[in-house]
Amino acid sequence: MTLPALTLYLAAPRGFCAGVDRAIKIVEMALDKWGAPVYVRHEIVHNKFVVNGLRDKGAVFVEQLADAPDDRPVIFSAHGVAKSVPAEAERRNMIFVDATCPLVTKVHNEAERHAAAGLQVVMIGHDGHPETIGTMGQLPDGDVLLVETPADVAGLEVRDATKIAFITQTTLSVDDTIEIIAALRARFPAIIGPHKEDICYATTNRQMAVKSIAPKIEALLVIGAPNSSNSRRLVEVGSAAGCAYAQLVQRATDIDWRALATIKSVGITAGASAPEVLVDEVIDAFRARFDVTVEIVETAQENIEFKVPRALRQPA
Repeated sequence: MTLPALTLYLAAPRGFCAGVDRAIKIVEMALDKWGAPVYVRHEIVHNKFVVNGLRDKGAVFVEQLADAPDDRPVIFSAHGVAKSVPAEAERRNMIFVDATCPLVTKVHNEAERHAAAGLQVVMIGHDGHPETIGTMGQLPDGDVLLVETPADVAGLEVRDATKIAFITQTTLSVDDTIEIIAALRARFPAIIGPHKEDICYATTNRQMAVKSIAPKIEALLVIGAPNSSNSRRLVEVGSAAGCAYAQLVQRATDIDWRALATIKSVGITAGASAPEVLVDEVIDAFRARFDVTVEIVETAQENIEFKVPRALRQPA
């Protein structure tokens, strides 16, 4: 049987970023150093495949520090935690390792610097996302105001319109953030922002890669988890760039093959917490159904690496 021809455009960069790579390595090294079980507060990264793989090795995932025992090591996820979490771990004399992405830590430091300078902080982020909770938790309750859309800016009640600064969640859509920042600057001309955009390099690069393949494709598949902010933004970026069909899939078994039955070109990318093995799985699934030609569209090269905490580089 002759299979229908199909071109797969692989976006590059895609998949794991340096922060995710480091976080996974931290859990693996902690298991090597202290043995199982090692507790992890919240999913280390937002990907079931990754989390289940670490669970099989002896990691235990809990949502709150209260769910972890005092006598076993605990790791804080890549998304970051409020200041109260390590403070509680210290109070309980726990061994803990912070796997917060260094780019998220940079935003935490910015928030504290602004507050120390007497500025009220506005955060652009998604309500309820662990990164947003962790970043807002660097300062006392109520000291950080959250905005999710340009419309939210109009309703902000600030202490002093001449003394405010903004920070952003690292995994947002660059385009959406531009609109919100414009609204903030229009209402508060004196507002102070980061010298360089807080959207992380990996989020930006993956979004640019999707924009570059969008004109070539009839459908876009983003491999990632439903609770992964950066993966969901990639779907939105694809749709905004003209992809009539843009879908988030966790792995090959989630693909709706009926929707793709007559198409000739598909774009594939992966969120920053999705491993390349899942991309390979999706490509193999296409090869089983189509005569596939693969084209890689590279818009940037990434060679950033973050060191793991010193505690894990020292022997037990």
